Amino acid sequence: MKTTIYSTHKFDKPSIENANKGKHQLNFLEFRLTKETALLAEGSKAIALFSSDDASSEVLDILHKLGIKFIALRSAGFNHVDLEKAAELNIKVARVPAYSPYAIAEHTMALILALNRRLIKAHNRVREQNFSLNGLTGFDLNGKTVGVIGTGKIGSVLVKILHGFGCNILAQDIEESKDLIDKYGVIYSDCATLCKHADIISLHVPLKASTKHLINKEHIALMKSGVMLINTSRGGLVDTKAVIEGLKTKKIGYLGLDVYEEEEGLFFEDHSDDILQDDVIARLMTFNNVLITSHQAFLTKTALTNIAETTIYNLDCFEKDKVSGNEVS
Repeated sequence: MKTTIYSTHKFDKPSIENANKGKHQLNFLEFRLTKETALLAEGSKAIALFSSDDASSEVLDILHKLGIKFIALRSAGFNHVDLEKAAELNIKVARVPAYSPYAIAEHTMALILALNRRLIKAHNRVREQNFSLNGLTGFDLNGKTVGVIGTGKIGSVLVKILHGFGCNILAQDIEESKDLIDKYGVIYSDCATLCKHADIISLHVPLKASTKHLINKEHIALMKSGVMLINTSRGGLVDTKAVIEGLKTKKIGYLGLDVYEEEEGLFFEDHSDDILQDDVIARLMTFNNVLITSHQAFLTKTALTNIAETTIYNLDCFEKDKVSGNEVS
């Protein structure tokens, strides 16, 4: 089956080729899927998308006219796809529901530790032969209260890691995990209560209408002064402008982001020779207590292998008219 792979990167192409084993005719493109690049899928029956691709209603109309019948997502999230429009056009959509919760949770922990112990500043100092410790004081994680918003696969792994550090864990989710309560002493509460009591807050929920800008000026106002906020889930969970105000007033003492609400067209690409046009992220980058990574939390060999294998499996199932169990539309 001829399949066009959008947003191909050097880090993921080999794993896709290895998983495919020559079964499908793959057309690799470095371009993101947009209304301008949709025509490049002509002749394909299926496409494979990354989280940065645009599968909005207008784009799906173009794909439908080209004869695209299936979209294989190389991600767990699917907020970049207009599922209602896809269903209307009878375009099937399948995702990779769980590629490695450990990868995301461990990157979350890396952000927490790097921010707390000022590792970036310390590294830069030593490279300049400045061995002073002034301004590098951190805090013990042991005994601190961490609020984990979302205790699905990723949030649950993070809870286990945090428990190993001796943290007290508050959580918020529409479904409470008895296992996490029994094994790790997790206390479930509402979002407002969590914001009031947590020293560190980490987000692990999907982006949908009810979670859009979950972290807003009202919730930030409830937080402890100097709180650490971490987002490795979806950029739209955070009202970035409200967070900037929180940083300016020192209500937010540390900010770790692996995602950004306006990352489309910015993350995953080299803009080192360009003039940065996004004034919001440019402002974020001026704070010395902010650490931003460009959506790399998933980037481990294990995760890439799992993503590729599940993507090819989803293509196999569609070609053979079988149910993969990973369908979202």
